[in-house]
Amino acid sequence: MKILFVSLGCDKNLVDTEMMLGMLREKGYSFTDDESEADIAVVNTCCFIGDAKEESINTLLELGELKKAGQLKCLIATGCLTQRYQEEIRKEIPEVDALVGTMAIEEIAAAVEEALAGEGGAHYRDLNSPPTVWQDRVLTTGGHYAYLKIAEGCNKRCTYCVIPRVRGDYRSIPFEKLEAQAKMLAESGVRELILVAQETTLYGVDLYGRKSLPELLHRLALISGIYWIRILYCYPEEITEELIETIASEPKVCHYLDIPIQHASNEVLRRMGRRTNQEEFRQWIGKLRERIPDICLRTTLISGFPGETQEEYEELYRFVNEMEFDRLGVFSYSQEEDTVAAELPEQIDESLKEQRRDELMELQQAIAFEKAEEMVGRILTVMVEGKVADEDVYVTRTYRDAPNVDGYLFLNTTEALMTGDFVKVLVTDSNEYDLIGEIYHE
Repeated sequence: MKILFVSLGCDKNLVDTEMMLGMLREKGYSFTDDESEADIAVVNTCCFIGDAKEESINTLLELGELKKAGQLKCLIATGCLTQRYQEEIRKEIPEVDALVGTMAIEEIAAAVEEALAGEGGAHYRDLNSPPTVWQDRVLTTGGHYAYLKIAEGCNKRCTYCVIPRVRGDYRSIPFEKLEAQAKMLAESGVRELILVAQETTLYGVDLYGRKSLPELLHRLALISGIYWIRILYCYPEEITEELIETIASEPKVCHYLDIPIQHASNEVLRRMGRRTNQEEFRQWIGKLRERIPDICLRTTLISGFPGETQEEYEELYRFVNEMEFDRLGVFSYSQEEDTVAAELPEQIDESLKEQRRDELMELQQAIAFEKAEEMVGRILTVMVEGKVADEDVYVTRTYRDAPNVDGYLFLNTTEALMTGDFVKVLVTDSNEYDLIGEIYHE
């Protein structure tokens, strides 16, 4: 039996996918990327914003057509959309044979077996169940880097967000389980660990009574074979002096931090339910840049949040211009049902949301291009991602580049390199978001 597995949404969802693939492999299933070869299709869905929800629904509908045509024996839906819209999926997409909620991924093999037997059902567990940790993952990232999910759920209750409804409250994964998984990943060839959670900065508070991300970083840095450790999704108000010091002093920890701030107007932040303000943003960004001068800061913003006035938008624009983030993404606000923000007055017209998003991205583009130019002449260590076909050019990433969201450094060399190799490079030029370089010989 061959399974087509489609993973949608965030990298945290991808970790769940890789664990489910491991569980299915253990039961003897094989996998294919070719729809025409598949006997079974599993879609790990997302519903964080409207576009993600639409993509998940469309994927299920498309595969449902293959099921109706007899090409697929069964179709299974897992993940956030499944958790949130169980009844709707059953009613509107009857081709789906079985449903697996976000906390029940350990039951994926049982769900497949039931569906094949014509007894497909619904597999759900309490949202605050202990997070699943399955060591034997099937890596889908190429094998040289991997995401390490360190916690599940969220306690923040931002007014625009559905995550607590589909992932539960914040639950950290114990040190020992994370270390065991990281060692397994290192033994399989992983060189870069990317730490993810809905919020990484609160790691350990529920288990150990304190913010324990710095201790986790020190423990992971002891693992042989791991070269880089990258941290994503740090809420700025939860950053501590200890975390800054750990990033500065632990050689394996990349000088890179993703701090989603969402807005810069204190009034908009209040309506969002965020627990911080612009003054604190400035304080922590200043501390990070003072203690770690070469740190690369990424953030995300929401344009057109309900009630966002022209003045509040202009305040955000000025803040972005002044802060000069190294990396920045902007999402236009998505009105999600069953959220507080969806019921707020003064919902912004879609065209205005998109206009503001585009203006912010145009501003950031100029900042990013300038920062790329400033890297010319620098000597950087890069990780090899692959080779450009029929050219003496390798695609690589610097410490400033997270996979799939940031840029690349294109390395010109006739030397034979392997994916996952680390080499020193002299940056010789820039091309918009990307860098160009050559091997540096001391």
